[in-house]
Amino acid sequence: MSSTLALPEQGGTVQVRPAWNRLTPWQTWGLILIVPYVLIFLLFVVYPVGYGFWIARHPHSYEQLVEDPIFVRSAINTLVFLVVGINIKMAIALMLSGFFVQARSWIKWLSVIFILPWAVPSIPTILSLRFMLNPEWGVINSLIFRLTGEDGPNWLNDPTIALSMAIVVHIWKSLPFWTLILIAGRLAIPGELYESASVDGATNMQKFRYVTWPSLRTLYLTSTILSMIWTLGDFNSVYLLTGGGPADLTHVLATLGIRYLRLDQVDLSMAAIVCALPFVLPLVYFMMRRLAK
Repeated sequence: MSSTLALPEQGGTVQVRPAWNRLTPWQTWGLILIVPYVLIFLLFVVYPVGYGFWIARHPHSYEQLVEDPIFVRSAINTLVFLVVGINIKMAIALMLSGFFVQARSWIKWLSVIFILPWAVPSIPTILSLRFMLNPEWGVINSLIFRLTGEDGPNWLNDPTIALSMAIVVHIWKSLPFWTLILIAGRLAIPGELYESASVDGATNMQKFRYVTWPSLRTLYLTSTILSMIWTLGDFNSVYLLTGGGPADLTHVLATLGIRYLRLDQVDLSMAAIVCALPFVLPLVYFMMRRLAK
């Protein structure tokens, strides 16, 4: 039984219906179609995250976590992964975007090959690289032995080399995507700016400094922050290549939770994931501020 509200007016009264009675058919269907998404979001996102926080609610879990030397090493590895991997990747992407933006037919064909590492699935490609780095029968060490007559390094049994190779794999895998983003930014720069700079006698370096970089700076910084957020959750590059080894010394926070799950320590696994939030939340805050400008 619907209710109405009578408002006095010079010519009589105005009947005001409740808001839900004023929905158009399109709005009604919109609400109906969005309900399944909301239910799926609550079931597969809100509930698992909330349950994870509930499991990791005990302070004792964090005390155990801090006392574990593997956790400290994983936090350091995560910082190294971010600082080194992100800066090298974005710097290379910026340079390659200037190369691939050239209108030459052979460069267009080369760009198709360049994008393949990002387009193909991660599991077979990274596992193939792991087999190639095998110290005994891997392709890389076999080639080194044929060329030099000496054995190649034990790539994945040295923590420093193994983490470095994981960073290289991450850069190799995600570099095409960020290069495409920066190519799109370069193509959006009006060509008249470069023509004016050429008339004024500007060199290529001056064009980049005074035309390209000011136009790309916001996009570059936003892409860098977003890349950091995604890199924090990059599970494949480390776990598929090194498995966290040797001796659990190449774990990052994204893979550390699996280590605790394998040891049947679910509370520590969830606590390790919660400890990654101080890395993520500031990045999300800065990215939203950049996008709001």
